[in-house]
Amino acid sequence: MHQEDSPSEGRTQRDRYPPANSWADQPRSDAPEEDKHEPPRDVPGWREKCYLAWDLIIMVLVSTSLLLILFDTLYLTSPFRDLLSAISPTLEQWGGWLHANFETIDLWFVAVFVFDVLVGWAFAIWDRRYHRWFFYPFVHWYDVLGCIPVGGLRLLRVLRIIGLLVRLQRTRLIDIRTWGIYRFFYKYYEIALEEISDRVIVRMLTDVQEGFLSKGNISRRVTDEVLLPRKQQLVDDVAHRIQRVLGESYAHHREDINDWVSGLVHRAITENPTVRSLQRLPMGAQMVEAMDEAMADVANRLIREAVIGIRSPDFRSLIEELANRTIDRSVPVSASDYQALEQVLVEVLDVLKSEVKVQRWKERYY
Repeated sequence: MHQEDSPSEGRTQRDRYPPANSWADQPRSDAPEEDKHEPPRDVPGWREKCYLAWDLIIMVLVSTSLLLILFDTLYLTSPFRDLLSAISPTLEQWGGWLHANFETIDLWFVAVFVFDVLVGWAFAIWDRRYHRWFFYPFVHWYDVLGCIPVGGLRLLRVLRIIGLLVRLQRTRLIDIRTWGIYRFFYKYYEIALEEISDRVIVRMLTDVQEGFLSKGNISRRVTDEVLLPRKQQLVDDVAHRIQRVLGESYAHHREDINDWVSGLVHRAITENPTVRSLQRLPMGAQMVEAMDEAMADVANRLIREAVIGIRSPDFRSLIEELANRTIDRSVPVSASDYQALEQVLVEVLDVLKSEVKVQRWKERYY
């Protein structure tokens, strides 16, 4: 009756208990109307508690079954039987009886596990947790195969334990992240993952470098197939951005610009020797002040008219021409230009490789 997800499932579509599996719970958006998946039913709180209690029971039974399998496997070895006999002859006899009746005892466990799978399947159909009614055994494949009383398949019951622990973690009844064994395995999992991913990335960067050095036409292809076909789009985008930035900047800082221009005009007038001599004349100070205000007003009007002219087609054409020339001069033309560009790219990739090779897990754990 448990509803746990596969340990390989990293995400779920629903947060409430029991969660659905990400690949099976939602229909495709382009599916026909008769193929649409009905929304899942709401699970009552009392049934969630029953699910949880049953999961705990199944966890105990699966753990007991795995211990029984381990004991029976060890009993086949002579040192283990000698150890039991040395501890207690009665214990050795009990182990012999357990080994002789192992298949029968395991079948009782299998019966409970089969019942669990069938009832869980029935509740999955009732709750409409999957797109199709037959998805359940495929999602819980480890449960189904673990019910087969064959030596190798019995070990799949370990996956059921892992799935149940994940379920209990999601319900916050336990926190496996605080367990020492979890931290131990997670530490070496992160180390292995980082080492493997770093080697893959270094290999990819090396292949790119070899492509630059051997073929010598990658940068030319990027220029001819990527940049040049989008040249006009880049020019239009640059022109539009310049117009927008200039217009918005002037609108937001108009008062500051006017004050700054007025200050420049005032300083230029007051520091001019001719204007200083003019101030000594009668009414000279008033004339200089009027001249200061007039020139500042003219300068501010010129700036305002220039900003308004930014939106004109002529200014747009000017910007496009400048951007066009800039792009033309930036694109490599000769073979030496392409070689220089490729050499720069190769050196950049070398820097990236050196950064990737740094074993950062040593900084975290040591």
